[in-house]
Amino acid sequence: MSSPEPPDVDVVTGTSASEAVSSLPEEQRHKGGGVLAKPYRALSAGIVSVVFLIAFEATAVGTAMPVAARELDGIPLYAFAFSAYFTTSLFGMVLSGQWADRRGPLGALAGGIGAFAAGLLLAGTAGAMWQFILGRAVQGLGGGLVIVALYVVVSRAYPEALRPSILAAFAASWVIPSVIGPLIAGTVTEHAGWRWVFLGIPALVAVPLALALPAIKRAAAGPVDPDAPAEAFDRRRTRLALGISLGAGLLQYAGQDLRWLSLVPALLGAAVLVPAVLGLLPRGTYRAARGLPSVVLLRGVAAGSFVAAESFVPLMLVTERGLSPTLAGLSLAAGGATWALGSYVQSRPRMEPHRGKLVALGMVLVAVAIASVPSVLVDAVPVWIVAVAWGVGCLGMGVVIASTSVLLLRLSPPADAGANSAALQISDGLANVVLLAAGGAAFAALGGGAVGGHGAGADVAGSHPTAFAAVFLPMAAVALLGAWVGTRLRVPAP
Repeated sequence: MSSPEPPDVDVVTGTSASEAVSSLPEEQRHKGGGVLAKPYRALSAGIVSVVFLIAFEATAVGTAMPVAARELDGIPLYAFAFSAYFTTSLFGMVLSGQWADRRGPLGALAGGIGAFAAGLLLAGTAGAMWQFILGRAVQGLGGGLVIVALYVVVSRAYPEALRPSILAAFAASWVIPSVIGPLIAGTVTEHAGWRWVFLGIPALVAVPLALALPAIKRAAAGPVDPDAPAEAFDRRRTRLALGISLGAGLLQYAGQDLRWLSLVPALLGAAVLVPAVLGLLPRGTYRAARGLPSVVLLRGVAAGSFVAAESFVPLMLVTERGLSPTLAGLSLAAGGATWALGSYVQSRPRMEPHRGKLVALGMVLVAVAIASVPSVLVDAVPVWIVAVAWGVGCLGMGVVIASTSVLLLRLSPPADAGANSAALQISDGLANVVLLAAGGAAFAALGGGAVGGHGAGADVAGSHPTAFAAVFLPMAAVALLGAWVGTRLRVPAP
């Protein structure tokens, strides 16, 4: 991939190409090309490469996670390795929203990529499960900073007509990692050890930094109004963000430590979390009020149910059906292509009048996919059913996730793009934490902590299939609830 082009500056007016494009009426801005037209080419390549890095990490690390937890004697804390990422990312999202709205998205993106790489290094050198979880937490902080900053970049640098296309490109950037990520991670895990899956990824950070940061500096750096005095960070929102992270962490701890004393951190977590959530999400989110609140709620319902279920798929295939980490990871590989297909479908102009129905259908596909996965707990059911089901679920997720992003940006004034994008991502991350906590608690309560072993196939005789069913079936019900929320989006005309 080539390096970004230097800015094309008009020698008479001193105006850069990106500024000249943004000054045109919207119908002219995208005429003669899409997201790869000259004014957007370097920027599109840069931010898509950032998403590619995140995608590769997610697919590769997910494959190595069961082996890492087993070697660190951390199977009972398996859900923490995922939820720690989401817990700290909640704070990073709010911080990034304020940072981007007040000073532009460049600093938040650079800092987020740096923290992301540092977390990978910390997890890869872990000698105990607590250090591994700490590394995932640092990763989460970086991921929260990056994802909101990317949405602000899209909001500022692309006209509305091009936003579905660049968001579809984000989804497409998951295709290659979803295919080669599990294969590479599984091969490395089996021959060199799981640590190298984490330690090798930071080497890829240089590519997104080289491509994205210069292009963002030209196209979307600085506050919305550069002449306005710089605003200080909103201390109240920062406190609420800390409250969300602390409350979510306490709930996760209580869910994994199933004793009566765990009611204390659970109640404290709820007491801190609920008012913080109500203060940071749009009013009416919890009751699915029509418009922006339902868009934000749907994002959480979709992402939370899907991620909570997906987190246990490789572990189930390794421990219950005796698959190697490589094959377990590859069972999810087709999902990257179908996710990209779903995102592409929603980006077509002819689909715009039907976006509401399309989103509801997408959530039905997600619910059916999650409900189908535990069928492989029956030995007579072929393992490839998981790959087919997950491909269907990812098709629905591609439609839903991209559509909620499009609608969020459409409903957000430029000055509020960071705050509203943070609300969308908070809903996403918080639902991940809460539903992972609930799934992890059910998994542990039904004996899931006893699964494991030290071979590729694990100790199948000592496993507990019911523990896995207790994760997947409730998540399917949550996804089905999302189909109803999808009918309340009140999709506005572009």
